[in-house]
Amino acid sequence: MATMAQAIRLALHYAEQNLGVTDVFGEDVGPPLGGVFTCSQGLTTAWNSPLDERGIIGCAMGLAMAGQRPVAEIQFVDYIFNTIDLLKLAGSTCWASQGDWALPMVVRTPVGSGIRGALYHSHSFDAIATHLPGWKIVMPSTPLDAYGLLLSACSDENPVLYLEPKALLRLRGEERIPGEPTDERQLSKMIDAPLGDRTQWKPKWPEVGPYQVPIGRAKRVRTGSHITAVSYGRTLPLCVQSAQALEAEGISVEVLDLRSLWPYDWEAIRESVEKTGRVLYVNEDGEVTNFGEHLARRTTEELFYRLLAPPRLLAAKHVPGIGLADALETATVPQLSDVTQALRALAQEAP
Repeated sequence: MATMAQAIRLALHYAEQNLGVTDVFGEDVGPPLGGVFTCSQGLTTAWNSPLDERGIIGCAMGLAMAGQRPVAEIQFVDYIFNTIDLLKLAGSTCWASQGDWALPMVVRTPVGSGIRGALYHSHSFDAIATHLPGWKIVMPSTPLDAYGLLLSACSDENPVLYLEPKALLRLRGEERIPGEPTDERQLSKMIDAPLGDRTQWKPKWPEVGPYQVPIGRAKRVRTGSHITAVSYGRTLPLCVQSAQALEAEGISVEVLDLRSLWPYDWEAIRESVEKTGRVLYVNEDGEVTNFGEHLARRTTEELFYRLLAPPRLLAAKHVPGIGLADALETATVPQLSDVTQALRALAQEAP
């Protein structure tokens, strides 16, 4: 099965061949590196930009206004903060022009912890992203969803922020991408650039097919009856593992993969919470003004009389950054034991 990084690369290849993507660019996105996480190796439209995040976003906006379909990359989301005014402008352009100017652009960027990247390579961006009206925001947790969400993003007429959980980029999927070879070693030989001199290397792309995950549609990953766990990105697999472990204790956990932060699938959340009466929102963004707090507030306001316990949030500690040492990173963002403990405690709360 493809890794998430390979799935993103396959999606970008399909998009430049079939969906009109004209430019895939960013710092080290083109040859020879093909992106820090190899997500753009071998693409025909990939090129290297200067080390200038504002220039990258501004260039993408200009290309989109000129009728192109660019896919820009910010190498790590930690570097996107100095582009906030441009992101706001991109999100408001269609509205401000009364629909005359759409910006069909995608901005990809790796987010979150998992590589011990310390202060400048470990930030999350969930809550800040959802404060940018006009943008659609997605974050996959599996390679197949990474493929399908990126094809949907590349087809959309709106600017789409595509957040890549860097801890999952080497994760292999359990579902095959349409057209993916059955042998993962064969896929690697076809599309992974060799180490060393790559000047003569060319990928041999498999005939991958169309597959789109609708933006704004959550996925029920696991059915349960006692608690609902809502998550996305790196913490989604942790919720699944915790649910499997708690089953032996007689605690049945339903797990929803949100996949899209905006628009988000409130109907899927509502249906699940009405069934279970308890909900835990889990992500690795900071706990203060967290996106999960918005979901908890809406849950309380609209589903108050269906709840058996208050909605809970499990998120990262409110600290300036994540430390370089593994122990510091582990203590800052939710781990498997944290998710399991939070779900167990929520199950034991009396109605």
